[in-house]
Amino acid sequence: MAKVLYSVTMSLDGYIAGPGGDMSWMTRYFGPNPEVSALIDQIGSLLVGRRTYDGDDPNKGAEGEGKAFGGGWEGPQYIVTHRVPDSSPADEYFVDDFASALAQAKGAAGDKYVNVLGADIARQCLEAGELDEVLTLIAPVLLGDGTRLFDHPGGHTVGLERISATSAPMATNLWFRVV
Repeated sequence: MAKVLYSVTMSLDGYIAGPGGDMSWMTRYFGPNPEVSALIDQIGSLLVGRRTYDGDDPNKGAEGEGKAFGGGWEGPQYIVTHRVPDSSPADEYFVDDFASALAQAKGAAGDKYVNVLGADIARQCLEAGELDEVLTLIAPVLLGDGTRLFDHPGGHTVGLERISATSAPMATNLWFRVV
């Protein structure tokens, strides 16, 4: 059965996108990362928020622009949206209901991960009790503003148990199980 994983690159001060959804800051922190390389083969599908899908691409202007993991991964993507287009590219499925999109992504993933992309979708997975793991790649930068890794007005404590902590040349990888 598929596990649901939120994998994300984050600044040291807790932002996954800069002001206005800017992702360009991330590009300089891409590079060899054995943790990410190993993860890619374990992903069976993506569950993506519409703002993330439509948002800034950290690979803009590069060969991997518009592709998951800069072109390192291919497969079915389930985009949660209130605006379902009339047509979509192959392997991209726009779904107007979170629970349905998650069920479809899990079915497509088989025994691999459903990889979550987008802070709001990750929050919805947590609230539904459906998020199994979190992999955070911490980039050595302070952004000061933007989209937080996890934002829940009024606060909400989520217990995590560390699975691993590893280093790569441009990031520190922290992998947790949601408890």
